[in-house]
Amino acid sequence: MFERSRKGEHALLIQPHAGGAAPEDVLEEFADLARSAGASIAATLTARIDRPNPATLIGSGKLEEVKAAAEATGADLILVNHQLTPVQERNLERALQRRVVDRTGLILDIFAQRARSHEGKLQVELAQLKHMATRLVRGWTHLERQRGGSIGLRGPGETQLETDRRLLQKRLEQLQKRLDKVEVQHAQMRRARVRSELPRVALVGYTNAGKSTLFNTLTGAGAYAADQLFATLDPTVRRISLPGGSVVLADTVGFVRDLPHELVAAFRSTLSEAREADLLLHVVDAADPHREERIAQVDAVLAEVGAGELPQLLVFNKIDRIEGAQPRHDHASSAADEPGHRERVWISARDGLGLDLLQDALARRLDLQRAAGELRLPPSAGRLRSHLHALGAVRGEHADEHGWLLQVDLPRGEAERLAARADGAPLRALLPEPAREEWETDGR
Repeated sequence: MFERSRKGEHALLIQPHAGGAAPEDVLEEFADLARSAGASIAATLTARIDRPNPATLIGSGKLEEVKAAAEATGADLILVNHQLTPVQERNLERALQRRVVDRTGLILDIFAQRARSHEGKLQVELAQLKHMATRLVRGWTHLERQRGGSIGLRGPGETQLETDRRLLQKRLEQLQKRLDKVEVQHAQMRRARVRSELPRVALVGYTNAGKSTLFNTLTGAGAYAADQLFATLDPTVRRISLPGGSVVLADTVGFVRDLPHELVAAFRSTLSEAREADLLLHVVDAADPHREERIAQVDAVLAEVGAGELPQLLVFNKIDRIEGAQPRHDHASSAADEPGHRERVWISARDGLGLDLLQDALARRLDLQRAAGELRLPPSAGRLRSHLHALGAVRGEHADEHGWLLQVDLPRGEAERLAARADGAPLRALLPEPAREEWETDGR
């Protein structure tokens, strides 16, 4: 039986793929994951798999090639960018005489290194133990073997395995109870924020898109930010001031393609900051050539955790890496539900470019900006007047032979919606020039 070494930082990467050449961005991301875990990369091999081998995933010929490459490069760790079954992991370790870690195990290891809060550590340990549980059943079958049938020679193997299973299950139950308690506490804190009537905004996005840098820039907080995958795990919440009012901003864990289900399940409480937000700031690396694919992958994870239907504002960050790029605000088209037609703001959080555009867009989406002033309504605008009273927007009123003279104060977004109605023309005078230009451009 191969004895697992505790060492393993000089890694040989295996990228399985089905037909054609392995995508460059997938290889690059996997290498970034390996480096984020602290590994140095000895070599990278691709393995075309048309029909996965149930015993080793890759074929016997490729297995020999991997073994030769590992010996030639001195690699003491094999990283496979694919989810391995316990049997496949065990058989690969036997054949290669090296520790083998699949994609799920690698991401779990990174999360274990990054978790700082009590809740984050509990979540990571829970995910690791759930992942380990399958390996305990099939990866250590040598514990089940008994020596012969003579008196005095029967081994304690099966008893040991059952003991390990019970200890593992007991620890899982303890962790789940602790997490449930933490989730109750966080739910109480979130309810308190709701009672404060502050709108809630959550930063989401692909890992390394610059969420924490943007969070620090907007809030002045000191959340850890680095150019690496999963730089931060634990959610951080701060109050920020915007034109017209304040909001609560939360920084959440970054997403990645094929995020292990164990992690999605374990981090549901962390991601509740995203599920219960009034608006999602979907941060995108504007310089990433695969940014549209990244957007789709984040949308898939958001749907999985129950946040897929929440309104989004796309924030294209890192424009400082694009030659000639300038901050700008692209307004949503009529097909706003489609990713290509969502409202977008182009910024650089590192250099502070476009933050005024982002803050204005946030205030507008959350109805923080106000439309206030004196409004003259003709006698024919009785329906609009009634609607303004129903909204509680009328601060004062005087009637004469020309109609009504109202003192009004209402959210700018509501004013724009009313101005788009057939009888809403008088409200357009309260909107600033940019809003009136948008109104004309949109053809409302």
